[in-house]
Amino acid sequence: MKAPVLLSAILTAASSTALYNVNPSSHNGGSPDASFVSFSIEFSSFPDFAGNKSHPNEFSYNLLNNLGRLSGSKPYVRVGANTQDYALYNASLQVGLDGVVDPSRSPDYPTTIQIGPAFFESYRTWPGVRFSHGFNLGLGGNSSEGWRTLIDTAPLACLAIGGDNFYTWEYGNEPNNYATSAQGPVRPKSWDAKAFTKQWLNGSEAIQAQMRKHCPKPAHGDYLSFMAPSYDDRVSNLNATVAWSEGLDKHGSVRWYSVHNYIDGAMSPGVTLQQTLMNHTRTTRDVDEQVAEYKRIMSVNEHHAPLIFGETNSLYNQGKPGLSNSFGATLWGVDFNLYSASAGFKRVHMHQGTNYRYQAWQPIDTDKTAKGTKAPYYGSIAVAAALGDLTRDSVSVSSIPMSSDAEAAYAIYSKGSLKGLMVINMHSYNTTKGGEGVEPLPSPSPRPSRDFSFSVDGLRPGASARIQRLMANGSDAITGVTFDGWSYNMELDNGKPVRLHNVTTGEVIRASRGVLTVRVPDSSAALVHLG
Repeated sequence: MKAPVLLSAILTAASSTALYNVNPSSHNGGSPDASFVSFSIEFSSFPDFAGNKSHPNEFSYNLLNNLGRLSGSKPYVRVGANTQDYALYNASLQVGLDGVVDPSRSPDYPTTIQIGPAFFESYRTWPGVRFSHGFNLGLGGNSSEGWRTLIDTAPLACLAIGGDNFYTWEYGNEPNNYATSAQGPVRPKSWDAKAFTKQWLNGSEAIQAQMRKHCPKPAHGDYLSFMAPSYDDRVSNLNATVAWSEGLDKHGSVRWYSVHNYIDGAMSPGVTLQQTLMNHTRTTRDVDEQVAEYKRIMSVNEHHAPLIFGETNSLYNQGKPGLSNSFGATLWGVDFNLYSASAGFKRVHMHQGTNYRYQAWQPIDTDKTAKGTKAPYYGSIAVAAALGDLTRDSVSVSSIPMSSDAEAAYAIYSKGSLKGLMVINMHSYNTTKGGEGVEPLPSPSPRPSRDFSFSVDGLRPGASARIQRLMANGSDAITGVTFDGWSYNMELDNGKPVRLHNVTTGEVIRASRGVLTVRVPDSSAALVHLG
């Protein structure tokens, strides 16, 4: 593991260029729900991440527990995505999941999938984690074998998850792509929102009926609810407004309004770390568009469903090496999550799968990727630390407008009073050849740092603030990441926190004339705790 860089004389200071005013009390910030920092796991990868009854994946569970200690409750886990719509049930299958990868359809996940009873053991390996299970609408609403799978697996999912670990259900993933999917269309091009709504209602009602029959005790209230529509409505040929007008939520069963979002594509031309991910304007554009679309749809619907990112990450098609697995993507994740919180999203599920380039951790060793904690995980840690225990306090988040696309800052409020600031300096700083995060530069240039000054009304003279830093050697680093000097690397203690002694911690700054100034190295972030 590369040693994280020390905060020392190698930093070159840039003078403060602006003074940002921060309200001492919250007014209109977003209020995230409990377990705001959550995950989405590819359906076909879930047995890898969770393990089974005889071999639970303790490494994964340690990483979830780390976040739970900071947030007051463990992350919620959505099990689904593309492969949920390929999964067919085989009651005699001796393993949890058997999948065949067809590289012409997708090199990253199987597109011919059978699941057996053992698949549902994985829901029992992470005590205290709440789950959503993804049912197959792609084949489930369009074939006899798919329908049989729906009827057979609904009670298995219900019984495996139980009432205490239930989050919600999901029927179909991104149905707007069914007619055009690069992995193989499962609907004709004439398929529209009316036909989708009819099939969704038919299947969701069948799921509920099975659960009432086989799981009578927990099958009540929210336990019969769904996240929907589970796609990006901005580019959808199944416009959500039309689907809802056709009666998608006529029974009031949509508990969460789920949208999916990726900033750009892994193979899109012109995608770079600085201009695409470490770019606050790109992030705010995507989030603001989703919020505007959601508000428009909710304004004409009787039932109000809170807004979540049911699936999101940096670059679709499972991310790009050197970008999605870098520390720059970690900083993007902090910016994206906190801006989403400020804009009204109640929860964010960061998506991942086995061997995916944007994953927070690799759950097992494969011939492609070594098991271990990846850089983006530390972004989730930083966000959880910034928000604090969401089960205890009423927390809200406000975005502070900054003077550069490469900078972001957030005011964090607890019970209406300012408790902290998160400052993200996304100006790039690289220490490897070509910025690829592999071969170190023999003599990297000195690392610049910048002063960020915040004026807070009522801040007493000399008031102190404690600093926790999210650090790595540069935006191109893929290892050696720490938060407040803590490492969560698998190699150290199987993902449990280990304090490193070569990283500066315990910093305190003091206010001068009602102004707090924090120095932040390029390609890093600082969490400022007031009081």
